[in-house]
Amino acid sequence: MTETRASGRSTTRRLAEVAKKVGVSEATVSRVLNGKPGVSEATRAAVLTALDVLGYERPTQLRGERARLVGLVLPELGNPIFPALAEVVGGALAQRGFTPVLCTRTAGGLSEADYIEMLLEQQVSGVVFAGGHYAEADAPHDHYHRLLEVRLPVVLVNAATEGLGFPCVSTDDEVAVEQAFGHLVSLGHERIGMVLGPEDHVPSRRKLAAFLSEARRVGLPVEPEAVERTLFSLEGGQAVTTRLVRRGVTGIICASDVLALGAVRAVRRLGRSVPEDVSVVGFDDSAFMNCTHPPLTTVRQPIEAIGRTAVTLLVNQIDGATVTAEELLFEPELVVRGSTGPVRARMPA
Repeated sequence: MTETRASGRSTTRRLAEVAKKVGVSEATVSRVLNGKPGVSEATRAAVLTALDVLGYERPTQLRGERARLVGLVLPELGNPIFPALAEVVGGALAQRGFTPVLCTRTAGGLSEADYIEMLLEQQVSGVVFAGGHYAEADAPHDHYHRLLEVRLPVVLVNAATEGLGFPCVSTDDEVAVEQAFGHLVSLGHERIGMVLGPEDHVPSRRKLAAFLSEARRVGLPVEPEAVERTLFSLEGGQAVTTRLVRRGVTGIICASDVLALGAVRAVRRLGRSVPEDVSVVGFDDSAFMNCTHPPLTTVRQPIEAIGRTAVTLLVNQIDGATVTAEELLFEPELVVRGSTGPVRARMPA
């Protein structure tokens, strides 16, 4: 986040720093700050953005305008899918003349609500959320309603709880599960389990509904013990997969690649092999999943298309265009690698 620097810095130094940042003369910066004519709109916008990025307060007469800053709020950077999304969104924003402000939640750090207050103080032009509290039915949502009240342009990435009314771009969870489930069935698996996120996590709810629907469609029984929920972490995936394997599951669909890596570790620590004894399917196709041992079969999220569409929807709102709040669904792609294989005779638990 940008920080407001001491107000005692000299005007000369401020002009020099802003001019260097934008690549214009100090005289041009001075004309912008004093509201003088003779400066293009693009240069004027660049000077104001540089002020915001460098942490300087705008002159009083310019404070009512929103900065060409856009907040990008992520839950973490440990899961490779989020840095990948940040790269796409950040690049697309830069092409449109906006500067992304990355806000990442950390344990014991700032909350989403805290970040929103800071972004509003910086007079950002809009916010893109990914993997936030909007996808958790039981999480606090007051800060989203605040954004609705102030009419700040917002776009959500992946499924949200009902009633927020923001534009949303999502990977189609139903299609993702259909692809993964169909792949395991084609390999002869009949005892298929699933590892999901917490119960209030909306994308996980969608994946579960699709999982049960697919099982009914092909006539496979699904016992309650075949579905496990946990936090999105390698350790969580390992813990619940241990239980699934001991119950005789031979194929496991995971709600993220990180969970899938935990599942692979669990299978190995039980003295079994992937995919010879248990097949594992992930979700995301995040970085380096083709470099794991074995390479991970996973359902690829179309991050490039999702990120660029999110930016287009946001910029359209900033420009005053009407944008539908209807969710846009993007079709994923099954990527078959080495972590899935034909089912073989089940070993005793």
